[in-house]
Amino acid sequence: MPDASTSRPADVPEVLFVCVHNAGRSQMAAALLDHHAAGRVRVRSAGSAPADTINPAVVAVMNEIGLDLTRAFPKPLTDDAVRAADVVITMGCGDACPFYPGKRYLDWRLPDPAGLPIESVRPIRDAIDTRVRELLAELVPALP
Repeated sequence: MPDASTSRPADVPEVLFVCVHNAGRSQMAAALLDHHAAGRVRVRSAGSAPADTINPAVVAVMNEIGLDLTRAFPKPLTDDAVRAADVVITMGCGDACPFYPGKRYLDWRLPDPAGLPIESVRPIRDAIDTRVRELLAELVPALP
């Protein structure tokens, strides 16, 4: 049965990834979790000061693993997005992320891919993928 306050099934957790520009780390994390979760988790990303476009190196490294970010775009961080999330994962947004009691907050310290060549963005993508898989295993335990 849908939860009227969030318009999503009550048993589907929602994760919000936040970084400053929403052009790199948070976009990769959102795409990876959405891919691995296959509908079992609702995923959003946002930035405290969104850029105009997604980092081209990020688009390229995600394309290498079959995830297309060409239609993705940076989105502003809103109180509503934070309120709707069960888990808020920050990636270098510092104090710009609003805090609400009762939410689970995680801070993933990862290098910012801004200005880095593709060869340097791949390990960031892979580190995010590892963390996303661990988070998914926590949020949606495997069925027996």
